[in-house]
Amino acid sequence: MDFATVLQVFDSTVRLATPLLLACLAGLYSERAGIFDIGLEGKMLAAAFFSGAVAAVTGSVWLGLLAGIAASMALSGIHGLASITFRGNQLISGVAINFLAAGLTVVIAQDWFQQGGRTPSLVGGARFSPIELPFAEAVKDVPIIGQTYYQLISGHTALVYIAFAMVPLTWWLLFRTRFGLRLRAVGENPAAVDTAGVSVIGIRYAAVAICGLLCGIAGAYLATALQAGFVKDMTAGRGYIALAALIFAKWRPWYALSSTLLFGFLQAIALRYQNIDLGGFVVPVQFMDALPYILTVVILAGFVGKAIPPRAGGEPYAKER
Repeated sequence: MDFATVLQVFDSTVRLATPLLLACLAGLYSERAGIFDIGLEGKMLAAAFFSGAVAAVTGSVWLGLLAGIAASMALSGIHGLASITFRGNQLISGVAINFLAAGLTVVIAQDWFQQGGRTPSLVGGARFSPIELPFAEAVKDVPIIGQTYYQLISGHTALVYIAFAMVPLTWWLLFRTRFGLRLRAVGENPAAVDTAGVSVIGIRYAAVAICGLLCGIAGAYLATALQAGFVKDMTAGRGYIALAALIFAKWRPWYALSSTLLFGFLQAIALRYQNIDLGGFVVPVQFMDALPYILTVVILAGFVGKAIPPRAGGEPYAKER
């Protein structure tokens, strides 16, 4: 494998890891505050549809992004209402959101566009365009450093850079601010936070809202940057992989970056190397497509170690009177 091929694989890794990273960070905020969210998949799917639909109708990718974020945050509001206000089962609420999004997106897409549950293909201003960073063209012929800067670092869409910028921002917000301290405390001991005069419900709703925002960006990225429109079930289990990556990362931002890059790398390898011939035996395409999911299970089962979630995770909080 030459250096150019390595760069191509890493470039695909970055693109494929971006929605996983955004969804993983979304789950991190929610679960650090004590709200388990299996509904990441559904929120990403709803955001992908509405961003693709609005971008197709208006021709503006930014309006599509806003629509995707709004759809995701609406589902987050439903999850928050069920889990925080009515103190319902958080896992059931998340599963319900996944079913709701899977059904509604196809039905509405068929009603609006009559294309078998798809949106029209996005072109021009309805899609995010790659951004060429300064001096990328000038240094592209410089061995290794210039090639890496031109092919791997430059040339991504705005949402890719936003996703990677969210990692240090999340670390700073969680571990260097008062809000982050309170959010983490709510996930560990909400009664103590309540005793200190801080609203447990307010902090949890803020965490759920941030979760919705990031899932909205992740879904919009799928429909308006990674692909050119919405298709049925286009998230393809990415929300569940993001949850697996979150556990693998042990609810830490920098580890989340590493784990999502790992899963993105596995997907990039599976997509690039199809029909591999092993001395007369051709590896089936279906096996290569399933490989990232198989390795996700293997990694979680054998290499995670002891991952301890927030102590108050999944438990509704009732204010003592």
